[in-house]
Amino acid sequence: MSIDRVIMAFAGTMILLSLALSQLHSPNWLWLTAFVGANLLQAAFTGFCPLAIILKRIGLRPGVAFP
Repeated sequence: MSIDRVIMAFAGTMILLSLALSQLHSPNWLWLTAFVGANLLQAAFTGFCPLAIILKRIGLRPGVAFP
């Protein structure tokens, strides 16, 4: 798997998890959804993604978005 695919899978998982937790536990979990969305948006414009840096250091192959 490339870094790009891992990041998309991780972001999608975090969004779905926070939506489920907001329904089952507390609406404050929606802040996690907002944080993930904001991070995806800034990564699209700046190319900076902390998760991409971590995944590159552990040896995953780069994709197109985060070389």
